[in-house]
Order: sequence, then C-alpha cells, then structure tokens
Amino acid sequence: MGTPGMKSAPLATLLILAACASPAPTPVATTPPSLAEAVPPGATPAPRPTNDQCGAADLQYLVGRPETEIPVAVDPTHRRVVCTTCPMTRDYRLDRQTILFNEKTHLVTSVACN
Repeated sequence: MGTPGMKSAPLATLLILAACASPAPTPVATTPPSLAEAVPPGATPAPRPTNDQCGAADLQYLVGRPETEIPVAVDPTHRRVVCTTCPMTRDYRLDRQTILFNEKTHLVTSVACN
C-alpha cells in the first residue's frame, strides 16, 4: 500500500499550512465602555476636549440607535431632541446637547454641542 513516509506527508503538509494561517481578527466593540470602566479606580479621568463642553462625546454611541434609547437628561435645559425635518432655533450654545433623529426611521443621526 505505498511507503510508510507517504502516509504522513499529507498530514505534515496540513500542519505546515495551518501554522502559516493568520489568526482570526479581533472583534471591535460597537459601544464604548462606560466612564466607570474606562478609568481605573483612583485615577482621574482625562479632561474633555474644549469643543465638547456639553458632553456629546459620551453620547456618540446613540448614533444609529432608536430614539427610545436616549437617556433621560439630568438637566433638560441643556439638551434638545429634535427630528431632522422638524423646525428648531438656530441659536448656538456650546453647553447644550442637540440630538437629531430621523423622523421616518426614528434612528439617532447625530449628537453635537450646539
């Protein structure tokens, strides 16, 4: 039935090919960790960028999600939730979060300070 070395040749080839294969890609998290998870105990969090005075960076995970997932604001005077086709004032306030959602799909399209 053939020589003894011939039976192990296909197995050796498979082992060599398996060793050359690249590892599976690491999945990327779609939602950011909470502030409590991101900052080790005893450490102070990094200061927010100056262009994020309203805290919009913390809510970027909402983009693409249903408007029903928007958390209730602690201070509603510094947040407005508006559909993309609805009328709104054009006054510019860096301390106010503006969360826009699509009127038809009810998905959040942007979170910004303005």
